[in-house]
Amino acid sequence: MSTKKAPESVPPNPKLNKILAMLPTSEYERLLPDLHLVAMPRKWTVSESGDHVNFLHFPTSGIVSLIYDLEDGSSSEVALVGNEGLIGISIYMGGESLPSSTEVQSAGSAYRLSRKIMKHEFALGGQLQHLALLYTQALICQTSQTAVCNQHHSVEQRFCRWLLMSLDRVHSDKMAITQEQISHLLGIRRESVTQTAGKLQKDGLIAVARGSLTVVDRPGLEARVCECYAAVTEECERLLPAPKTSR
Repeated sequence: MSTKKAPESVPPNPKLNKILAMLPTSEYERLLPDLHLVAMPRKWTVSESGDHVNFLHFPTSGIVSLIYDLEDGSSSEVALVGNEGLIGISIYMGGESLPSSTEVQSAGSAYRLSRKIMKHEFALGGQLQHLALLYTQALICQTSQTAVCNQHHSVEQRFCRWLLMSLDRVHSDKMAITQEQISHLLGIRRESVTQTAGKLQKDGLIAVARGSLTVVDRPGLEARVCECYAAVTEECERLLPAPKTSR
């Protein structure tokens, strides 16, 4: 598996990742020398389906999608990960690999940790182990809710859920994305994406431009989304509440 070097600039604080930020000082400082910054350019495939995963990634920015590809060439996103989580749960869950591929949806950066170090930390039974398992439960909730949403809710509701979850992870009301990419991630026809985006824009909820999408009326968008968005968001916040900051 190839890796990308981050451009030379002021490196992001590892504690921009929620899991790293929640570690006790002693664990964080022990881990810090083994954390290596990597860039995550858009469309970079972090790992393919079935790959033996050698590194854990803690995103500090950007979005990584977990995607299932079918034999007929179709695909669908089953979960997305931002700076609230990590990539590479197979390292500590014992499966060695995952049936999904991981692809960067929105460019950002991450801190990489080797399989060897993670397994050593996990064996110690400290807070990193605890947080990693809590995050895995949150990820299972997200994949399960996505499956239910795809089966029972309308294209518009699925579109709104995906959009709100994505914007929560880029911490903005605007993201660089094409309708073709949205079609690929949601596993729906491009024409359906165009119709749905056009309807939401006509209703004054979003603004669509070439290669980008902006939320204009977030409360209005939240009123149109199905319960799946709140269910996933609330479960993640319950399991991994925001770390307390000192004055």
